[in-house]
Amino acid sequence: MTKQVNITFSKSAKLNGGLAVMLCAKGGGLVTNASEVDPADVSKKAMTISAFEGKPLATLEVMAPEASKADRFSLLGIGDPGKVESHDWLKLGGVAFAQFRNSEKVTVYTDMPDMDISGEVVANMAMGMLLRAYNFDVYKTRKKGNGKDKSPKKYSVTIVTRAASVAKKAFEDLKAIEQGVALARNLVNEPPNILGPVEFADKAAALAELGVEVEILTEKEMKKLGMAALLGVAQGSVRPPRLAIMQWKGGKEKQKPIAFIGKGVVFDTGGISLKPGAGMEDMKGDMGGAAAVIGLMHALAARKAKTNAIGILGLVENMPDGNAQRPGDIVTSMSGQTIEIINTDAEGRLVLCDALWYCQDRFKPEFMINLATLTGAVIVALGHHHAGLFSNNDELSERLTQAGLSTEERVWRMPLGPDYDKLIDSKFADMKNTGGRSAGAITAAQFLQRFVNDVPWAHLDVAGTAMGSPNTEINRSWGSGYGVRLLDELVRANYES
Repeated sequence: MTKQVNITFSKSAKLNGGLAVMLCAKGGGLVTNASEVDPADVSKKAMTISAFEGKPLATLEVMAPEASKADRFSLLGIGDPGKVESHDWLKLGGVAFAQFRNSEKVTVYTDMPDMDISGEVVANMAMGMLLRAYNFDVYKTRKKGNGKDKSPKKYSVTIVTRAASVAKKAFEDLKAIEQGVALARNLVNEPPNILGPVEFADKAAALAELGVEVEILTEKEMKKLGMAALLGVAQGSVRPPRLAIMQWKGGKEKQKPIAFIGKGVVFDTGGISLKPGAGMEDMKGDMGGAAAVIGLMHALAARKAKTNAIGILGLVENMPDGNAQRPGDIVTSMSGQTIEIINTDAEGRLVLCDALWYCQDRFKPEFMINLATLTGAVIVALGHHHAGLFSNNDELSERLTQAGLSTEERVWRMPLGPDYDKLIDSKFADMKNTGGRSAGAITAAQFLQRFVNDVPWAHLDVAGTAMGSPNTEINRSWGSGYGVRLLDELVRANYES
């Protein structure tokens, strides 16, 4: 399980054992309150011997003198103080947590000479610690090290800062966001025999405890609405589909809601167009878009965001049963548009098209953003460092791009246009569900665009970022929780009253 990290903020702290972490600027400037730690002379000597210059995220462990009140010291470089961005503080927090190891008690000194470190950035550092502490090992019965995990189950961390009161207040909101990220990570990491559409919908229903209004539509209700595209994906599974609708009403009564829609394919075999067996276990993460949406709704509600937000999850399982959808089938979507099924493994867009139509038809939102682990093609194009962004609205795209730069959950805008759109025209129906191998991520987005009408819309293809993305200073989990911090920043910066 994730290590429990209890964080407090204080203007001063007296050491009594444990680990002392001290920030160090480029050039070797130690924290101003190093006298409280008693390592100043030892640290300076160690820095000289090891040529430690305080470069960004560099660390140096220093032996504690016998008379010291600390068990050990760790120096943590922040680089050039004038070039440290807010997301750099998240990274610093993650690197700091990596130094904790067996020290149950930790004191972190942050005040630097000639540098005014605000409470907000210190709170970001604390959030980085929590994000790095995440570890999904609930199904492991044996731990490392002769069957025993010798590291503490919880850490008591005191962060010493002149801006303690501001940091404490800012940290309350950041904890809500971190909880949303952890929820998204948990859902992506859960094995598919545990997390089906009904169980996922139950997770959405649990947000009612935070004041979120939740509706769960069953197969019967979706049939009445005409959601044959979504239901066609689910018909090969013994597990029934669900559509979860979450509403957070934290804004003004007449304020138009903003909407987020997530692909929630809890396991994707490819259906009759069966995927290769190698690596198919990763398809438990094909609900990474839905995980991000529920994580975002948790974050908005937990921090009492002053906005009206809708979250919709299309929850299905795609299996190759005797009743499964076939290539060549034609289904009628909720919009009335007909779709020829060319490949049953292009199923996510079928789930999303009905969810998008339902959202714009019922809620008339200010915008819609859908998230989906939609195509392998986007990984070929962008790798694992950017999500693909497709949109019919320049302002929304720019705001998403800026939010990505602020959080380092980055996006890259990809093209849309009539030349791509005609690739999904069908001989037998209004459209087909795949345009072939070329421009696969783009034609998938063109398909979705046919279901949004004139509503400002963005599609985020998170196939390369929601699961199996590279380890970072703040994430060592297979399920990354990508999208929660990105979208929370979008909302915070642009859509709160």
